[in-house]
Amino acid sequence: MTDRQQEEHVQTARRKGEHIRICLEEQVQSVGTEPGFEHYRFRHQPLPEIAFEDIDTSSSFLGKRIAAPLLISSMTGGTPQTAAINERLAEAAQSRGWAMALGSMRAAIENDELASTFQVRKQAPSIPVIANLGAVQLNYGYGVEQCRRAVELAEADALVLHLNSLQEVFQPEGNTDFRGLLKRIAEVCGGLGIPVGVKEVGWGIDGEAALRLSEAGVSFIDVAGAGGTSWSQVEKYRSRDPLRAEAAAAFAGWGTPTAVCVREVRAALPDTAIIASGGLNTGVDAAKAIALGADLAGYGRTLLAGAAEQSAAGSELVERQMERIEYELRTAMFGIGAATIRELGQTKRLLRI
Repeated sequence: MTDRQQEEHVQTARRKGEHIRICLEEQVQSVGTEPGFEHYRFRHQPLPEIAFEDIDTSSSFLGKRIAAPLLISSMTGGTPQTAAINERLAEAAQSRGWAMALGSMRAAIENDELASTFQVRKQAPSIPVIANLGAVQLNYGYGVEQCRRAVELAEADALVLHLNSLQEVFQPEGNTDFRGLLKRIAEVCGGLGIPVGVKEVGWGIDGEAALRLSEAGVSFIDVAGAGGTSWSQVEKYRSRDPLRAEAAAAFAGWGTPTAVCVREVRAALPDTAIIASGGLNTGVDAAKAIALGADLAGYGRTLLAGAAEQSAAGSELVERQMERIEYELRTAMFGIGAATIRELGQTKRLLRI
């Protein structure tokens, strides 16, 4: 390994650690932009005609059965601290029957010593696991081979390529050449041999972009809309450049709200799997997302504090949050008389207010 490569690996590890610290300690919530679910309300069903204990939240994703249509969203990996976070998240996901997506695996592709920080199959042998790489890396030397390596390292059921253009702009080490990226995404979709999804990191994928991605061969879309964590805010706190930091603050409310993205993508792609993430905190949010057209609801920073707890209680804290979300989802379904996730997705009892 050259001195330059060693320095790049050190910078990557430092960046991962800074991201976690900032997300836990600073105000990184989108400012002035909500996820959009606040504009919807369920019409209460006073006669649900079902028993609460009979409500079935089971679903399937990537050919595997899951206990609920819920996902631990991509967050981290690449350092000893983040390895422990991923292990706790995977243990909780396996226990509760959720799907799990890993953080960007670029660090592991470039340094085999970091591969173990993304290897969660021991903790999560039967749930869907999604590997993750930055789509823009396809313009910086990555291709099908590196994507396959990420999938193999994680023993994953699918790969998600994340889009983070504004984050790259505000990172001093950012990669900002997004030219011709759709063609390269299509090459990965055609050559990898397993499902490839695309997600944003918090500014949203709208219907027009989703349609282009689907035509390129993308199997599922994680809209990752605005209203949750703002990565321009995260990079603002990382920045040592006053100009970048001040400019990043101007984008604290940037993006398309999650609920808008879900509606647009479902209208554009009636048969494509959609994940709703970005600002979801409760099981009621999940119920609204599914009623709007999503297949899964994803949670990120909501679960991070518990997973970052450096004690045996970490996994328990995450599970407690997940159990609460599940209970709220089931209660919302009971409140509108939907006995199954299919019925929730077809409900006419979601009103725009």
